[in-house]
Amino acid sequence: MRLTTGCASLALVLGMTGGALAQSGEITVWSWDVAASSLQSTIEGFNAQYPDVTVTVEDLGNQQVFDRTLAGCAAGGSGLPDVISIENGEAEIFWNQFPDCFANLRDLGYTEEVAAGFPDFKRTELEVGDVAYAMPWDSGPVAMFYRRDFYENAGVDPASITTWADFIEAGQAVAEANPGVVMGQADFNGDTEWFRMLANEQGCGFFTGDGASIAVNQPGCVAALEAVKDMADAGILVAGNWDERIQAIRAETVASQLFGGWYEGTIRSNAPEQEGLWGVYEMPSVTEDGPRAANLGGSALAITNTSDNKEAAWAYVNYTLGTNEGQVTMLREYGLVPSLLSALDDPYVEQGQPFWGDQAIWVDILGTLDRVVPSRGTPFFGDAQAIFQAAQTQYLNGGFDSAQAALDDAASQIALVTGLPIAE
Repeated sequence: MRLTTGCASLALVLGMTGGALAQSGEITVWSWDVAASSLQSTIEGFNAQYPDVTVTVEDLGNQQVFDRTLAGCAAGGSGLPDVISIENGEAEIFWNQFPDCFANLRDLGYTEEVAAGFPDFKRTELEVGDVAYAMPWDSGPVAMFYRRDFYENAGVDPASITTWADFIEAGQAVAEANPGVVMGQADFNGDTEWFRMLANEQGCGFFTGDGASIAVNQPGCVAALEAVKDMADAGILVAGNWDERIQAIRAETVASQLFGGWYEGTIRSNAPEQEGLWGVYEMPSVTEDGPRAANLGGSALAITNTSDNKEAAWAYVNYTLGTNEGQVTMLREYGLVPSLLSALDDPYVEQGQPFWGDQAIWVDILGTLDRVVPSRGTPFFGDAQAIFQAAQTQYLNGGFDSAQAALDDAASQIALVTGLPIAE
């Protein structure tokens, strides 16, 4: 699906009207890591249109943004900035608990015509009834980022890796051929991203698509958890948190990283000297002919109700997220994958990327978007994640006889906490 040129132009015109009155003022934006850097990169283009609006982007770190936003909303908006980055999976936590904390973007210029420029799966968690709490930013189509030289040393062709069993076999060969190098890393102690990626690939998640029941013990999730344990038991997937994975990339001790497409910018910005050594291929599947697409992460920008300059905030949000210029600037500079449909047709997307061995990685990564099964975070995402993480740890350490038993236990606990039924 793409916007036609005429529709894209109309959406842009309609979108800009909401910020056309904002000629001066100061706004502050909270974000984190590469996302913060990406927002910083759009300020020059924004100021070409709005020279008298001063934008300050503060990189607080992901957890700090979440914690301080919750605390600020609980305090009636005290201490909050004008604009806040919010992850889609956690968005409904805020709308559910603090529906008055954020401005309704419909009142600022985010018309239905503008919103139609984004895919439905990005809007689902950001809109409640007639209220649009945030504007879609990036998506996270999952890809396997890999070191070409490490694979080549082991005689491994990434095109031959179509299943997770293939990945295990390839990982053992890579480790043998490259002493001190591990095939992959997962944050077993602090996150659940590998399970969520594999589960989403298999059409499963913590909750059903309508958010009305618990699905974490369904067959697709069971297959995903089994695959994670198989990789951990084989020694090709080892524990590593966010910082440790970046350190491994810099130290050249890891051969692969499975993440959303936005991780491209993380690798490129943290290891620029490794230009030409990296490549991308589709994530493997559970079975030979199984699905090979998933989404991890993706964010939105929301404007707080306590902002003293909502018009300037909207002008910046709309330029950054609602125009090809803003979205492609972030893609080019930091690898933030656009959700704006018209941006995906930009000529830059089709270019070979020097850092990636001249591979046209955005064609490969974005080519999976229409195969991604939507996954709902719901207001209970944090509860479900914490419960599942404990069950996963216990299962990986031999505390459950099977993945099914581990997930049945997790589903029962999530039901107790949320009051939701377990899906049949």
